[in-house]
Amino acid sequence: MAPKVGSTVLLFGCGPTGMLLAQLLKLNGTANLDLAKRLNLADSFVAISDTNAKEDMDTLLQSHPHGFDLVVEATGAPSVLEQSIFYVRKGGTLVVYGVYDDAAKIAWPPMRIWTYEITILSSFCSTLKFPVVMEYVRTKKLDFGGIVSKTYRIEEWAECLEALERQQFVKAAIQGIRPGDLVGMYLHNSAEFVFIMFAALTIGAGPALINYNLEGRALMHCLAVAETKLLLVDLDAACQGRIEGSKQEIEAAGTKIVTLDAGLKQTIQSRPVVIPGDELRAGMRPDFPYALIYTSGTTGLSKGCPFTIARTHLLGSHFSPPFGCKRGKDVWYSPMPLYHGTGIITSSTMLLAGVGIAIAPRFSVSNFWPDINASGSTAFIYVGETARYLLAAPPHPLERAHKLRVAYGNGLRPDIWQKFQARFNIPEVAEFFNSSEGMFSLVVWARNGYTSCCVGHHGLVTRSLLHNVYVPVRIDFDTGDLWRNPATGFAQRTSYEEGGEILVAVPSRDAFGGYWRNEEATNKRFATDVFKAGDLYYRCGDALRRSPDGHWYFLDRLGDTFRWKSENVSTAEVAEALGRYPGVTEANVYGVTVPGHEGRAGCAALHLEGQPDENFVSGLLQYSKANLPRYAVPVFLRVVKHSSHIHNHKQNKVGLRQEGIDLEKLGVHERDGADDMIMWQKPGSETYVPFQREDWEALSKGGARL
Repeated sequence: MAPKVGSTVLLFGCGPTGMLLAQLLKLNGTANLDLAKRLNLADSFVAISDTNAKEDMDTLLQSHPHGFDLVVEATGAPSVLEQSIFYVRKGGTLVVYGVYDDAAKIAWPPMRIWTYEITILSSFCSTLKFPVVMEYVRTKKLDFGGIVSKTYRIEEWAECLEALERQQFVKAAIQGIRPGDLVGMYLHNSAEFVFIMFAALTIGAGPALINYNLEGRALMHCLAVAETKLLLVDLDAACQGRIEGSKQEIEAAGTKIVTLDAGLKQTIQSRPVVIPGDELRAGMRPDFPYALIYTSGTTGLSKGCPFTIARTHLLGSHFSPPFGCKRGKDVWYSPMPLYHGTGIITSSTMLLAGVGIAIAPRFSVSNFWPDINASGSTAFIYVGETARYLLAAPPHPLERAHKLRVAYGNGLRPDIWQKFQARFNIPEVAEFFNSSEGMFSLVVWARNGYTSCCVGHHGLVTRSLLHNVYVPVRIDFDTGDLWRNPATGFAQRTSYEEGGEILVAVPSRDAFGGYWRNEEATNKRFATDVFKAGDLYYRCGDALRRSPDGHWYFLDRLGDTFRWKSENVSTAEVAEALGRYPGVTEANVYGVTVPGHEGRAGCAALHLEGQPDENFVSGLLQYSKANLPRYAVPVFLRVVKHSSHIHNHKQNKVGLRQEGIDLEKLGVHERDGADDMIMWQKPGSETYVPFQREDWEALSKGGARL
């Protein structure tokens, strides 16, 4: 290169050879060196990604519009090399110093090289300069801090080669993943799932946990959010089929697909155990994802929610196991999907706490009690309607012959809580209320009747401290937004006993870490000028109430509550009441549009123990009238053969709402719903009767009024 004294140099690449070359350049007279601010070599620093090189590198042109005398490309990234030519000033030199893949190709405009009279050099290995370099080493003019991790003597050569082999294995194993990257995981439940998650974290990367039921556009969206270079895929035939359908798009986006098959597992097991160095994790920040978890996506494309390292530390499981568990004694049974927050966070933090876990491939009613018995589990994780599935099953000889002490999860409805504990002999329930976003969190460890059937409890002191932090407000259910006074524009606070959507007072938008790379969706979670100009609140999106003695109860998800006869109907309250009626296995309540009527009428999708007869439906109607406000009594019933749930066992109302009571639409969105029966409380009737095509037409023409 023979740089002249005072030459300006731009060096891309902060690897070991790049750092040494930078020092050699500075020792040989270059004045201005743009490189990482490390070893006090650089005058300025610009971070450049492999996949978005041009945009990142454009920053340099703003401060150096005429380019540099000497540009050295030492990253080995073809995209960076391709752009490097544009940073060489007239009469300057470009040095191709990186090591590139054999198949790599770049495009340079010949006119640029000609008009700028650019000299292009390359360097492989020049032994002629070894004596000079060794003299620099001997005189300690080269700083190896952070570059050389260990020094070996000649007689330790064999040990050195062994260490080098292990290092190469680590590089091969991480498939080009670098600290700060996210590793895509499209995997069923397995022990390897947890191993891979922790392996990613040990090299400074994070896991992006993708629902293995996704395909096409929804799958591509999740991969784009994570910007992952590596997607690990389950060997399961259905998973392989879904990935194959998008393979070209995935690979075109720069993501490598690797199947977790027996061959890969064997290769890994045959290698020596290597602990990645601390330097790989040195740059991990508290706001980096411990795991990137995606929202369910029932109303649109999934959003990425980082469950951060800081949030994991705040759980405190690594200091002391929760719920009275003992290290080395307790075992948690985990049948929930590990790509779902409750499954992976609970399971992985139990391991951090020193408590064992038993992972089931998936939730299965028939395998549940044999698994519990075989694993000796003392606790298990539930989500959504899993407790109801177990109650609906015939008695199992092992359902009380177990070591279970506590059930932990969210979604245990009050109508089955105590039935569940009594039938299966489960002394304690730990129910939590939270979301992937994690801004409003409650938990109750119910070891007696006082704290049963609620989602949280706050004592007098806590209620006082949080009075202006967790604030219930009135909702405009027609728009789904906060109700605001037409005169002042401010919202209306409701009493805790009445309840409403819970707002969380925050000092700034930074209090919510936000959705991963989705600023627009993040901003929608905030409400401003709520009670006074300039205030700021986070919207949790759920309605809850709190009793005078501090018990919190879930009312509804915002968007599920509907208005009928000028009243707000809570689907959760109606479903809880119907779920207590004998013969009802599950009730999923939602609002449906009715021709010629304002608002939405209540409809309950009922999964029953048997076929409904006249006594059942008339008795259900009379029961509903006795236990619900008149406006909340369902006008319609949909008797279903299969319950509608999303992948995490929570109820799904979207397809049911879209089909409504239009008989022509049955089965369009609910694939198993074509043969469902719609019934209704016909005006003047004291029972539910089948809803026919002529009834729809009568409503449409105004011949019938509800």
